[in-house]
Amino acid sequence: MFESIKRILVRTLVCILPETRAFSFKRILYRMLGYKIAKNVRICSSVKIVGHGMLIVGENTWIGLDCTIIAGRGTAITIGKNVDIAPQVYIGTGTHEINTTGERMAGKGINKNITIKDGTWIGARSIILPGVTIGNMCIVAAGSVVNKSVESYKLVGGVPVRELKKL
Repeated sequence: MFESIKRILVRTLVCILPETRAFSFKRILYRMLGYKIAKNVRICSSVKIVGHGMLIVGENTWIGLDCTIIAGRGTAITIGKNVDIAPQVYIGTGTHEINTTGERMAGKGINKNITIKDGTWIGARSIILPGVTIGNMCIVAAGSVVNKSVESYKLVGGVPVRELKKL
């Protein structure tokens, strides 16, 4: 119960702070929830961080306006250092198995970790799906759906994502 109240209070405080200011205070608030937020991480106030999983963010990372980060119980989202995440990116560890025999297609819920390595740039409105690792120094083009892991030094894009260029 206390943990839920603490999460609500932190979300409320973050939401009333200026969008692109008070980053050090936001880091303190997120650390109070057990997230591992390194120095000089800048998280915009409109970012929604939910779930009972772990969030680890490396130094000098930017998380832009209106992003949604959902870490399900027992999972971790790890974002490296010097990462840039553009506005309205979705990063979520949860999905469902396909159920063709029941009353609904969304079957048993499953969670898988997500890792975004150092120096990567995630374009606006991209979607990072469960179980994905994006390597070092990658670029994910705006509007992409990353449904599989990406090797380091790649420019990828599309729905679903495909390699566009080696960097």
